[in-house]
Amino acid sequence: MSVVARPHVVGYPRRNLHGQIVHTIGRQILRGELRPGDPIPMPHDLPASRTAVREAIKVLAAKGLVEARPKTGTRVRSREAWNLLDPDVLAWRHDGAPPLRFVRTVTELRSIIEPGGAALAATRASSADLAAIERAYHDMEAAVPPDRPMDVQAFVEADTRFHTAILQAAGNDILEQLAHVVAVALRASFEITSRIPGSARATLPRHRAVVDAIRTGRAATAGAAMRRLVTSIDRLIDELPEKPDRPTRKSTSRRPRTRP
Repeated sequence: MSVVARPHVVGYPRRNLHGQIVHTIGRQILRGELRPGDPIPMPHDLPASRTAVREAIKVLAAKGLVEARPKTGTRVRSREAWNLLDPDVLAWRHDGAPPLRFVRTVTELRSIIEPGGAALAATRASSADLAAIERAYHDMEAAVPPDRPMDVQAFVEADTRFHTAILQAAGNDILEQLAHVVAVALRASFEITSRIPGSARATLPRHRAVVDAIRTGRAATAGAAMRRLVTSIDRLIDELPEKPDRPTRKSTSRRPRTRP
């Protein structure tokens, strides 16, 4: 089985009132503004808020973020109960500048699933699958022209399509679903690594090696090429300075002055 449609991650709609409340409370939880065990604040100033909040709580409960109990009310659940692969939860988690810890978690996930996915794609990809992978790669090339500044957003979008198209081409239903979900996480990771000067262009030959191996049906080579690609991204991340989510004593302390 092959799926050639462009991956589309569908989050919860936010047009109506309870959708806005879902996203507001969800972001507060994932940012740490509401911690496990904290009660969920009720926005009494909103019109018709009682019904909207009740609907929003149902949505957040389905994502594993909150739990309503008699007498104690609705409170934030412990982190292990959260559905971290839910598209909204992923989006809230990396809202703004994603911390490096999250990006490393994404890279670990990629190192586990993408080499195997590339190997399967080498033996199962249809001509339409190959066309989608090639098209994404060429769009990555076009986003880093030698004579003009890089188009970061275009590169990130194409890079995300490249990797999700390979997982879809693997012909595995579970990997197909995972490709839709992790697209958000991949995009968050690429937003950081693609902005490292010269990194985007440097990864193109490694991406090309994956394309060539899949197109020629060499499963072991495709898996190894994808592993090298993900490992190279991991090394880039290791070179980035840590930016903790919250100030620490170390980050706020002053460096000792040196005497001339």
